[in-house]
Amino acid sequence: MEQSIKKVVLAYSGGLDTSIIIPWLKENYNNCEVIAVSADVGQGSELTGLEEKAKKTGASKLYIEDLRKEFIEDYIYPTMQAGAVYENKYLLGTSFARPIIAKRIVEIAKAEGADAICHGCTGKGNDQVRFELSIKAFAPDMKIIAPWRIWDLKSREEEIEYAEAHNIPLKITRETNYSKDKNLWHLSHEGLDLEDPANEPKYNDPNFLELGVSPEQAPDKPEYMTIHFEKGVPTAVNGEEMDSISLIEKLNELGGRNGIGIVDMVENRLVGMKSRGVYETPGGAILYHAHNKLEEICLDRDTFHYKQQIGLKFADLVYFGQWFTPLREALSAFVTSTQQTVTGDVKLKLYKGNIIDAGVTSPYSLYDEDIATFDEDDVYDQKDSAGFINLFGLPIKVQAKKRQMMENK
Repeated sequence: MEQSIKKVVLAYSGGLDTSIIIPWLKENYNNCEVIAVSADVGQGSELTGLEEKAKKTGASKLYIEDLRKEFIEDYIYPTMQAGAVYENKYLLGTSFARPIIAKRIVEIAKAEGADAICHGCTGKGNDQVRFELSIKAFAPDMKIIAPWRIWDLKSREEEIEYAEAHNIPLKITRETNYSKDKNLWHLSHEGLDLEDPANEPKYNDPNFLELGVSPEQAPDKPEYMTIHFEKGVPTAVNGEEMDSISLIEKLNELGGRNGIGIVDMVENRLVGMKSRGVYETPGGAILYHAHNKLEEICLDRDTFHYKQQIGLKFADLVYFGQWFTPLREALSAFVTSTQQTVTGDVKLKLYKGNIIDAGVTSPYSLYDEDIATFDEDDVYDQKDSAGFINLFGLPIKVQAKKRQMMENK
């Protein structure tokens, strides 16, 4: 292969794919130097022991970059504020983690004078697009190596065999080899029995769910909680001010123990196929619900409705890896403008997988009890509605009269 490639920066997770990529790169690119980069977006214990593992398998060094705060405040919150949900279910946990990781990898690749950037995404998935579009946004001429598109390995079974042949330690086994992606926002599960949509996920298997429990295993007593928002940004839980990382961790804890945020879906991948996965997003599900509840009273009707349309497009852009595009940036500017009055408190009741509204208040509330009341009031003259309906219904009336005239000919 190309002799000009002497130094490669690898997006490294320490999982099956990237573990075998290090020796594979050295074997196929003339013993090139491999610099591994692991982005901490909230994987927790998955980062333990990575440096030793990376060097043992042939990397010259490992960067571990703590991107958690930036991930939440610059990627998660803007997406949540947009109300972006892919295909009505997916809260985009993997999708918006890729751009921030790729951006940092490019920065390190430039600083290290690397000849190429390598990732372990498969040729069937969405992540290859998300990584490479983000790389192109900051290093348009950088060579990208995607082993899954060029090597001879055809399955995860063959990857495991390759790892065993090269004495690469693995935490997985053939029996529990779900494909997982974990960060501060969510955990995804794919593969094995989940590949058949007819199979019910093993929610009550203690080795399946990691961020929480199934609704059946949740407590029989509901749990109340309150989230405070300032201009669309959550700042406190149950009256306690928190930084962004602590707040998401707290919501994950509350949601997890109450069976919140478990999604089983068959989604339409960007590359054209359908795929089935199970997502755990306990804190995220709470946050989306609470934020939308607050917007119900803080946004006027037309802005609220138009924002719902924006959310659909925003979700597509994030899912398709188009974070660093003029359209996404423009939509974010619109969303940010709508958040200036989204301040207040949302009280929720969590019970066996359900998020139940329990009250909402805001100093910017547009809800006027004097106008909305069914009791007598001096604000709203109900006689005015007759003229409004006559004007609003005029096109319908004209069309009906025209249809009657044609039918009577």
